Amino acid sequence: MYGDHWSASHSATRTHPHRRSRRRSSPLHPGDDGARRRIYGRAWLGRCGDGVTALVAAFAASRQTTPRAWLAVWLIEAFVAVAIAAPAAATKAHRANSALFSGPGRKFLLSFAPPIVVGGLLTFALYHAGILAALPGVWLLLYGTAIVTGGAFSVRVVPVMGLCLMLLGGAALFAPAFLGDAFMAAGFGVVQIGFGWWIARHYGG
Repeated sequence: MYGDHWSASHSATRTHPHRRSRRRSSPLHPGDDGARRRIYGRAWLGRCGDGVTALVAAFAASRQTTPRAWLAVWLIEAFVAVAIAAPAAATKAHRANSALFSGPGRKFLLSFAPPIVVGGLLTFALYHAGILAALPGVWLLLYGTAIVTGGAFSVRVVPVMGLCLMLLGGAALFAPAFLGDAFMAAGFGVVQIGFGWWIARHYGG
């Protein structure tokens, strides 16, 4: 009886620390869905920087006198936005010991990319057709769609941001053409800064 009691106690002593160790480490495990959602939610903080550059681009674009120069300003802004957002996402994934192009990162990209590709093709077609007045609405609608679909793999507030952009895009399609830059300043600028701040406040950036 004493031998059985000692054996049970000894077995509990050996297994208990291991069990406790597993419980402590599991919240940080790369496979934990909650941790992954926080990782990719925090990557949206790069949108704050994108928002600031979008406000600058909106002002610069409104000062242009030719359609080609106007489009060039916004295309430069698009490249700047990617240059800001991509390293931010990669850094967040690296700090969390999670691969950017696997798991939720791959799902996000596969959901986010198609509307962006469509936006690029429509930009080319509308420019050559001379219908630049439709571009602000099209860009906001498709970017908002990309965020709604890609944001399904991030924190809950991200798809809400996408819906706000889609609403602005829908309004821009039927608004006077001279308000296009104002709509894009509101969407790409104010909305992204506001939601980036909200994410920083609630998810720790």
